[in-house]
Amino acid sequence: MAEAARIVIADDHDLMREGIRSMVESAEDLEVVGEAANGHEAVELCRGLRPDLVLMDVRMPRMDGLEATRVIKAENPKTIVLMVTTYADPDYLIRAVQAGAAGYLLKDTARREFVSSVRSVLDGDHALDGNLAMKIIQRIGAGEEPAPPPLEDPLTPREAEILRRLALGETNPEISRAIHVSQSTVKAGLRRILQKLEVSDRTQAAVKAVEMGLVKR
Repeated sequence: MAEAARIVIADDHDLMREGIRSMVESAEDLEVVGEAANGHEAVELCRGLRPDLVLMDVRMPRMDGLEATRVIKAENPKTIVLMVTTYADPDYLIRAVQAGAAGYLLKDTARREFVSSVRSVLDGDHALDGNLAMKIIQRIGAGEEPAPPPLEDPLTPREAEILRRLALGETNPEISRAIHVSQSTVKAGLRRILQKLEVSDRTQAAVKAVEMGLVKR
């Protein structure tokens, strides 16, 4: 049996943390290893625990979820951060993706869907609604940031095409059909892409694709 994914929950409301913990622990392949009541505590926990994923509230005392996400991703890029929010405010979500978040979950999401979404992002799949993801990536790409330096291990032509299609919002099955390979080949390619780009999820890979000029700004 595969080792359970290690998860930290960060929320300043006790009842909300209890509810999220209950949903996460209903799945045998997910394990809550720590809880934080503010962003500062979340950063400290992640320094010691190095979890696979953080479920991060946006608004918290001492340090909010956006700043905590920036620090966590800077110190350990492999940790995935999912924002857990009451409502999908596009401005907050854009700032969250810029900080390094993989996406968001709504606090009123049903248990089965919540757990499924957590599993999906751990497996490298989307954590954002497709249309919203494209709006976020386009707005980030509209900035005048300098191009990133060349990769030490460059993408192959196939990997570059997979990344380009990912950034355009295509799902794994859609990419598979478009480039005439199996879905398992696409998933293997995505794993290599994440390693080469040194990112933990496909949302951040899509942002890198825009920065690299693979998708028009």
